[in-house]
Amino acid sequence: MPKVGMPEVRKPQLINATMEAINDVGLHKASVAMIARYAGVSPAIINHYFGGKDELLEETMRAVLQDLSIAVQEELKSVPSDDVVARIIAIVNGNFASNQIDDKVVKTWLTFWSLAMHKPALHRLQHVNEKRLLSHLRRELKKVVNVDEAAFIARGVAALIDGIWLRGALSPDGINRTEARAVILDYLQRRLPAELWH
Repeated sequence: MPKVGMPEVRKPQLINATMEAINDVGLHKASVAMIARYAGVSPAIINHYFGGKDELLEETMRAVLQDLSIAVQEELKSVPSDDVVARIIAIVNGNFASNQIDDKVVKTWLTFWSLAMHKPALHRLQHVNEKRLLSHLRRELKKVVNVDEAAFIARGVAALIDGIWLRGALSPDGINRTEARAVILDYLQRRLPAELWH
């Protein structure tokens, strides 16, 4: 019989082991046995808590998405509610937080994106993530532009976040947070009312 409190210990341990294995050998070579070895547990533990490798990957992405959501909320906490530009940059900063650009997390994201096209459960997670980002951006943008313009600019910022992140993920130099902020600020300056910049 499992010890009380073990899921709270084992699940994060197995999620981290999944990311480590993906980082080292990629998902296809990261077998349940290998992930279990990385976590220092029996493969049966993975089946017990998750049911298999697909479910473990889904739970891993839920954890990464939760970390992303927390990072964005933490960034927004320190910014006044009426400073729209600063709040959008806070959202950007959350998306480029250190825990989101860690090598193993980056490779897990890339794996997730490639599989989301074919696995409905992962596609749903990606859809929720996309909606959350656009919702955050629109909420701030509607303070200074009309609803249609807010939706358009939000899609532009989201595309820049994803594009800069992806280019950085595939670059030997990695993801450049400073450059990401600069590019997105430049876009916002072209799209938002001039009085916000004085």
